[in-house]
Amino acid sequence: MKTIHRCIYLMLCLWVGVSCDSGFDEMNINPNALTSIEPVFMLNTAMVASAPQYGNLSYETTIVKQMITPFSGVGAAANFNQDNRNVAAGNWQRGYREGIKNLVTALNQTEGRPQYDNLRQLLRIWKAYTFMILTDTYGDVPYFEAGRVFLDGITSPVYDRQEEIYDDILKELDNASASINVSGPAVASEILFSGDLAKWKRFGYSLLLRAAMRHSKVNPTKAAEYVAKAVSGGLMQSNADNAIIRHTANFTNNIGAQLNGGQSAFFYLAEDFVTHLRVTADPRLASIAVRYVGAASGAGQTAAAANRDPGIQIGMPLGYDNTTISSAVQASGLVSLWDYSQLDRTRMAAIQAPSFLVTYSQTQLLLAEAAHRGWTGGSASEFFARGIEAHMQQLTTYGANTAVPAAAIQQYIQNNPLVQGRELEQINTQYWVSTFLLGPETWANFRRSGYPQLTPNPFPGSDLQTEAFIRRLSYTDAELNVNANNVEAAIARQGPNIMDTRVWWDVK
Repeated sequence: MKTIHRCIYLMLCLWVGVSCDSGFDEMNINPNALTSIEPVFMLNTAMVASAPQYGNLSYETTIVKQMITPFSGVGAAANFNQDNRNVAAGNWQRGYREGIKNLVTALNQTEGRPQYDNLRQLLRIWKAYTFMILTDTYGDVPYFEAGRVFLDGITSPVYDRQEEIYDDILKELDNASASINVSGPAVASEILFSGDLAKWKRFGYSLLLRAAMRHSKVNPTKAAEYVAKAVSGGLMQSNADNAIIRHTANFTNNIGAQLNGGQSAFFYLAEDFVTHLRVTADPRLASIAVRYVGAASGAGQTAAAANRDPGIQIGMPLGYDNTTISSAVQASGLVSLWDYSQLDRTRMAAIQAPSFLVTYSQTQLLLAEAAHRGWTGGSASEFFARGIEAHMQQLTTYGANTAVPAAAIQQYIQNNPLVQGRELEQINTQYWVSTFLLGPETWANFRRSGYPQLTPNPFPGSDLQTEAFIRRLSYTDAELNVNANNVEAAIARQGPNIMDTRVWWDVK
C-alpha cells in the first residue's frame, strides 16, 4: 500500500511539474512588447536625433561667434574656451546611441530583401550624414566597426582614420544616391521627404557636394572629382528640396525647448553676428533677433518689452562672464546684460520650429565656391545670389512673421554682389549666415574655409594651448574608460586629446 501511495504521489508531482512548466515562457513574455521594429522607423529615429541640440549652443554656435552665454556652471564651454566633456559628449552620444546603432541595425535587417532596396540607400545616405557630424567633431572615430555590438559582439570598436572615413563616405554617398530607383519600392513612412525618392536622390548628391568640399585644402584633386560627380548626379533645385526636421509636440525642437524653458534668459546673440547683419543692412536680422529693451533681469524679458527693430539690436561681446560684463554693458548703453539681443524664442527658436539640415541655399553657396575654384561650370556670382535669396526665402518656413519681403531680398542682393578678389570670404561669410542654428556645419565650414574672419574669444584662463579657436571636441570620458586601447591609438596617431588638435581636413 505504501508503495502504491508513493507511486501515485510521484506521478502527481511529475504531472504538476510538467503542467506548471508548460507555457511558462509564454506566460512571462509581455504580449505587447515589440519583437522587431520596421527598419524605416529606425531611420526616422536616427533622423530626428540628428537635429541640432542644446549642446551646440554651448560649443559650435559660440565658437563661430553667433551666440553666447556669459554664465558659468555646468554649461561652461566655448564661452570660456573650456573643455567641458559632459557637454562635448552630446554629438557622440546622440550620434552613436540613437543614430548609428539604429542605422547599422536597419541595414542588417534589410540586407538581401529586395522590397527594401530603396530604403537601404536612404539608410546609407543618413549614415554618411551622421558620421560626418561625428568625425568633423572629434576627428578619428569608430566607423567600420561602429554600431555592431549586438550584431557581432564588438564592444570595443577600432577608431578609423578620418581620411579613410571620408573616402568611404564619398563612395557611399555617390553609390547610394545613384542606386535610388525612383520607380522602385516606395518608402512611404519616412519623415524627411514623405517617400519622395527624387528628392532623396538630390539630397544625397547635395550632401556629396558638402563632403567633397571638405577636401578643398587637404586634397583639391579629390574635391574637384567628387564635386563633378555631385553636380552630374543632380543637386537640390529649390527650397522645396530642403532637408528639414519638422518638429511636433511629440518631437520638439531641442534648442527651442531649452530657450523656452529654464535657459530662456541665459543665451544671447553674439556681437560679431549681430554687427555683421546690422552693418550690411541684412533684412534677416529682423527675422532672427529680439531685444527686451530695459530688462534689468531675466524677469524683465516680457512680451511688452520685446522690440524686433533691427536698428536697435545689440549683440553680446565674448570675453566676459556675468560678473565682469558690466563694463561692456555700460559701454553699450544698456541697463543690464539681460538687455542684449537674443534669438527670438517665439519664432526661429520656438519649441516646434523646424530644423534645417541640408538646404538649397547651402548647396548654391558651395557651388559658388566650386565654380570660383574651377571645379564646376556656371557662374559663381549667380550661385552666390541664389544662395542668399534661397536662405532669405526659407525663413518663411518658421512662420509668416519671420518672412523677408521680396523687395528687401532683391535690394540686399543688388547691394552685395560678389566682388573679384573677395569671393571666398563673401561666399563663406554668407554660408555662416545660411547655416545659422546648424552648429556642427557652421563650425566645420568655418574651420575648412577660414571665413568669416573672426577675432578669437579673449576670455582669460582658456584651455586652449596653441590655437586661437577650438578646432575639435575631446573624446568622451566614457570612451577613455571602456575603450581605452583604441582611443589611445587614435590619440597617438591624430594628436593630443585636446581642443587645439586639428582634424585631418583642417589644415592651415
